[in-house]
Amino acid sequence: MHGHSLLAILLFIVVLGLVIWQPRGLSIGWPAAIGGALAVLLGVVSLTDVAQVVGIVWDATLTFVAVILISLVLDAIGLFEWAALHMARACRGSGLRLFVYSILLGAVVAAFFANDGAALILTPIVYEQVKALRLPRVTILAFVMASGFIADAASLPLVVSNLVNIVSASFFHIGFIAYAQRMLPVDLAALAASLGALYLFYRRDLPHRVETGKLPRPLTAIRDPRLFRVSWWILGVLLAGYLLTQPLHIPIAAVAGTVAVFLLALAWRSPAVNVPRLVREAPWKIVVFSIGMYVVVFGLRDAGLITLLGRSLAWVQHHGATASVLYAGYLAASLSSVMNNMPTVLVNALAIRSAGIGGVGRLGMALANVVGSDLGPKITPIGSLATLLWLHVLERRGLRISWGYYVRVGLTLTVPVLAVTLIALVATLHAVG
Repeated sequence: MHGHSLLAILLFIVVLGLVIWQPRGLSIGWPAAIGGALAVLLGVVSLTDVAQVVGIVWDATLTFVAVILISLVLDAIGLFEWAALHMARACRGSGLRLFVYSILLGAVVAAFFANDGAALILTPIVYEQVKALRLPRVTILAFVMASGFIADAASLPLVVSNLVNIVSASFFHIGFIAYAQRMLPVDLAALAASLGALYLFYRRDLPHRVETGKLPRPLTAIRDPRLFRVSWWILGVLLAGYLLTQPLHIPIAAVAGTVAVFLLALAWRSPAVNVPRLVREAPWKIVVFSIGMYVVVFGLRDAGLITLLGRSLAWVQHHGATASVLYAGYLAASLSSVMNNMPTVLVNALAIRSAGIGGVGRLGMALANVVGSDLGPKITPIGSLATLLWLHVLERRGLRISWGYYVRVGLTLTVPVLAVTLIALVATLHAVG
């Protein structure tokens, strides 16, 4: 291994460590940006590599920012709280139904507003509701952990449901409709498996009855009725735009960005939305993080990691589609749990391409990489940026979740749910191709 390879590995470890540690006052974007700049200055990667990285991630990161902006506006006018209150009243006093409905609501939010929207916006709402019901701490913990788990586990169905999905679909040129055709059934399997696993794990902590009459009426959550009504039409246009991206060859970021700008323009006069503040607080650091981190990851090509992974993927392909999908999925999950899912999805994508795998086998491994990178972060707190931010948000509300408890729950739930989801992917690929 030559000097540049060792330098690339060292640089990756240091940058990832700083991103996970997040020293006080240091945004996650800065370590990645500095690491990317050092990779160029030290000759680990070239400017051509940087241009290639930008070409891979620009659509993904801008789409992600646009979706989060849309989510923040909808949260400001009370749409998510309104939906959560309706969900709570629909359970008709049943503690089990409240648990199931909160998971289903989280799955819907994750599908359309990304896993970060479900984890960082919906989870605090669910937490405040179950706290208002004066449920014991073990019950509150069950609801919060379920909300956090489903945010990632159910972020499979659409390209826009997770930044990982967007990056992978862009890398392998998988259109919005083609992706949804294969991943919608897989997401339903993941949702069913998650419901079963979460119920079995937390069934003793769920109350038989809850006094939902103590909660406010859903209409009280709406802070701008006019914009609330208009937002449903805007969401319909957004979904229609997504469906047109594949046949018209339009970047997803163009659709999501246009809708986000239009919604922000409408929200400018809303008393419920502070647009300048909302735009400032948008996750722009994710753009910097994505480009910087992926530049650093590109440096690993010459270190042999991607070649080694590519050879293992090429070898397992000879053992059939099921073995290939299971191996690629669990590989992505394992790597995500120890080095974060953002670098993992690109490392594995580069490995799949280096292995020279084509056709359905290539598609199967690409989608298994998505499944593993979406679910793998639930094994450890460092698996995704969303989880780290989610833990921080909960701690600020007085609910501290230890890493030991998180890993115990994460391993127990993720391993079987991932198996069911990957088997569903194999069945879907056989049916759809």
